Amino acid sequence: MSFPLITDPFFYAVAIPAVLLLGLSKSGFGAGFGSLAVPLMAMAVTVPQAAAMLMPVLLLMDLLSLSAFWKDFDRKLVRFLIPLGLLGTGIGAASFKLLDARLVAGIVGIFTLAFLAQRLLFPPKPDSAHPPKWIGAVLTAMSGFTSFIAHTGGPPVSAYLIPMRLPPLVFASSMAVFFTVLNLSKWIPYAWLGLLDVRNMATSLALLPFAPIGVWAGVKLAHRIKPLLFYRLIYTGMLLTGVKLVWDGFLAR
Repeated sequence: MSFPLITDPFFYAVAIPAVLLLGLSKSGFGAGFGSLAVPLMAMAVTVPQAAAMLMPVLLLMDLLSLSAFWKDFDRKLVRFLIPLGLLGTGIGAASFKLLDARLVAGIVGIFTLAFLAQRLLFPPKPDSAHPPKWIGAVLTAMSGFTSFIAHTGGPPVSAYLIPMRLPPLVFASSMAVFFTVLNLSKWIPYAWLGLLDVRNMATSLALLPFAPIGVWAGVKLAHRIKPLLFYRLIYTGMLLTGVKLVWDGFLAR
């Protein structure tokens, strides 16, 4: 019997940084850096494989981030986000086999770069109104959809949350609760789609020890970082994510 674990050194050269970036995302930086995880791993394996391998890693990270941020999330906001996010994951599960993952990645990348351009060219005023709820509903459902397809749900929901100018801990905690629920909801559909096979799960276990490192670093940053620098890091991560996703979706061969 062949050993099920992936042994290609190049895979681990891209997968370990991907897991560390995903860990940072659990501190609230998921708007950018966490969404690079699947695109990075897709340099060595297919997008569905990468998404499946990250499921156990996400489970551990979610538990760690919840333990750090549980008391700080905005309950009213999370009650609004979760049903819409679950609607998006349901649509993603129903249409998974019909979709080209690269096309989805490209669309998310265009949206991410467009949002960044809007924020930089037309920065909000301190007294500007929050985005209307109907926009939040669309963006949150899109977040659930793209989260299911390729764990790239951070940019859409962040486009709704960032203009609210939440304190870093509230932002981080609300994102942690939202994505914990979404990620738990993916397990049964992923199993039904045949993605949780022995090879993917064995490889995921090999990556698991790197998960706490990324989460620990992100939690430390979220508790100490100033709001201005916090959001600048988010924008940087979103820029890198958008460029990478557009490249993967429309330009890479």
